[in-house]
Amino acid sequence: MNLPDAWTLSASAFNLTPEVIRAERPAPDLAATLVEQGIASAIEIELGQMWRGFPDPPADDARAFRERLRAAGGRVSIVGASIDDWTRGRRRTDDERFAFLQPQLRAAAAAGATGVRLPIGQAGTLLERLVPLLDDLDLVLFEEAQGHETPAARPEAYDRLAQLGSPRVRLLIDISMLMPALPVTYLERLEGGGVDPALIARLRDDWRDPATNDAVLEALRGGRVPGPVHTLFMNLLVRFGRSSVDELAPALPLVGGIHLKFWDLDDADARVSQPIHDLGAALRRSGFRGTLCSEWGGQEWLDDDPWEMTSRHLAVAGALLSDRAAPVRDAGAH
Repeated sequence: MNLPDAWTLSASAFNLTPEVIRAERPAPDLAATLVEQGIASAIEIELGQMWRGFPDPPADDARAFRERLRAAGGRVSIVGASIDDWTRGRRRTDDERFAFLQPQLRAAAAAGATGVRLPIGQAGTLLERLVPLLDDLDLVLFEEAQGHETPAARPEAYDRLAQLGSPRVRLLIDISMLMPALPVTYLERLEGGGVDPALIARLRDDWRDPATNDAVLEALRGGRVPGPVHTLFMNLLVRFGRSSVDELAPALPLVGGIHLKFWDLDDADARVSQPIHDLGAALRRSGFRGTLCSEWGGQEWLDDDPWEMTSRHLAVAGALLSDRAAPVRDAGAH
């Protein structure tokens, strides 16, 4: 594997969420396995999953986790944080939102993280206020865009980040924005759940057609989505995007992190490999420096072993991002 020196492949502990929910082992023990089993040397963690006391977990626990990873030759790359905008039925003030986020930043620093991650636009006017604290803690705040959150769809959020112009606030792109087709296993699950076969055919064959989104909305408004797969169906509006790399080009100089989101490893029609290949080429041209993290979203409907899925995906991604990568058309199925 020959990646540019400024690129780091990492893995997300989010991939282990089903195991966290089973609670047979503590979440920090599960997250550490990604390093201790040699799957990745850098990992992303979700603060809300890791320790009790969120949003202000014990600093000693974060430092102990940092040392555990260091002993295994690893580290934390990015910590997933959040801002709970509401309390007791009212919206928090900016002072309260800042106070909610501040201990999360300190926990991330104690864990040895490079940065923290928030959904794009969530910090809003807090961005400017956060920069001095980020400087003090030597952290980067990554604003994550995924699914349909393109520069055209969220211009105010992208513009705010660009106008700030601080190296302490960067963009994180989730590759779910660039899906050429929907996951095979996802379509199978919707079909098995009773979604209209005509709509399934459209989703399978015409995902990139903007009119397909209208068909999805019509099915929802018409009550034609069966209850057992209703939540899963909503991914079509939230988590799955249909953009091209060219649409992201103006924002690429702002990017400091990538989520290599994958759902399954069925690479029919290069639906897994093409976005990685295309984005990798664009990142080389833009001078990207940062982490590219394997994040498995398919655990929502698949029961596969998360460690095996993550390891296999990292092998695929590493080959595609290598400077010796073969064109996708010659790469074959994975």
